[in-house]
Amino acid sequence: MREDWEIEELGKLFHTTSGGTPSRKNNSYYGGDIPWVKSGELDKGIIYDTEEKITEEAVKNSSAKLFPEGTILIALYGATIGKIAFLGVEATTNQAICGIFKNENIDIKFLYNFLLFRKPKLISQGTGGAQPNISQTILKKLELPFPSIPEQRAIVHKIENLFASLDKGIADLKKAQEQLKVYRQAVLKKAFEGELTREWREQRVKTDGRPSQKAATTPIAAEPTTNYEKQAAEKLPEGWGLVKLGDVIEKPKYGTSKKCSTVEEGCGVLRIPNIVQGFVDSSDLKYAQFSRDELKTYELREGDILTIRSNGSVSIVGRCALIRKNDTKFLYAGYLIRLRPFKEYISSEYLLHLLSSFDLRVQIELKAKSTSGVNNINSGEIQSLNVSLPLIKEQHQIVREIESRLSVCDKVEQNISEGLEKSEALRQSILKKAFEGKLLSEAEIKKCKQAADYEPADELLKKIKKEKSEK
Repeated sequence: MREDWEIEELGKLFHTTSGGTPSRKNNSYYGGDIPWVKSGELDKGIIYDTEEKITEEAVKNSSAKLFPEGTILIALYGATIGKIAFLGVEATTNQAICGIFKNENIDIKFLYNFLLFRKPKLISQGTGGAQPNISQTILKKLELPFPSIPEQRAIVHKIENLFASLDKGIADLKKAQEQLKVYRQAVLKKAFEGELTREWREQRVKTDGRPSQKAATTPIAAEPTTNYEKQAAEKLPEGWGLVKLGDVIEKPKYGTSKKCSTVEEGCGVLRIPNIVQGFVDSSDLKYAQFSRDELKTYELREGDILTIRSNGSVSIVGRCALIRKNDTKFLYAGYLIRLRPFKEYISSEYLLHLLSSFDLRVQIELKAKSTSGVNNINSGEIQSLNVSLPLIKEQHQIVREIESRLSVCDKVEQNISEGLEKSEALRQSILKKAFEGKLLSEAEIKKCKQAADYEPADELLKKIKKEKSEK
């Protein structure tokens, strides 16, 4: 911090107080015209309206208080701990929010940015278990460094300009991320319609002759019955077939329901968090002891596919991971299903990509979607999925075509993810420089000192203390 700055505890500079919740038993307290902010609404930046409103009677008969426009609100506990917003209108809040009233001697946006900077520190000071909380005492003891008012304004202006550029860059990166998702699905669509291997097939016809339709399917594959199946089958290239997934894999096997722990004894058990898109992430395992029969029942072999069968988010149901050699030492938990392909009919890698394609995702989500909040797909529903199937040699060629394109896509996605991480680090770096007094140039500081309302920070502090004492 620069020598011409001052530093003081927040509670000695600002008046703070928390809100309250009027009794839910009294209907006359709710449905009024006074906005009532809950901590989950502090992600709007500036709050102009709220989901719920209360009456004047509720304010008079509860601990809810009316905060003036411009008050900073900060969440004190729960999942939203440390979230910050401005009030764009007069409003009340619940008790999970602390209001920090404006002080004319400290730019309110300067304070807002400082709280953003110190948010990680505040969260780290939170106490409690599942619902950590920060008390007003912790908040009041937070030390705020500050310069003169003109310099405060100049710092806020520079932060906002730098953040605007940063936000534009982040928006561009996220847009590129979405475009890559579209590209990935376009590649898979073309792959499973036979477009990526059209020239390969034409060359094979010249050398080997035309493939038999029966050769592409399993001996037990049934003729298409529904309109969807007939239309899908008609679109397939010559030599392909539309089959049920159950015809080309062993009967799907559910995982173990045995209770696991973090104690590293016994065998590692793969769970939902270990199933990343396409591969196993074994960095966070749980363990349990198993009998010899259990080890056999829930074994994994190279080439198996694990899929998530149950989740609150339907987009997670059906997410798959291919079991590679290093993964065969693990077992798997009950919310996962093991798919074991008949290798003479379907390649594991082909099936993995197929299960990520748009057409299969639509089928999976339609079967899994639930109104109860938990979405499930069972063994029978997995076996009933319609899959497009060429000869095994063409499957291998399709996998090569997909992976040659998606390997580039993966590298770009990795670069984007790294860019987004660096963007957040840069945001904190900007704030760090700002509150160390290193963000403005000497010329910018000199210009601040020429402002009509300039007065040194030590004089500002004396004024604040005098005003607070008088109040």
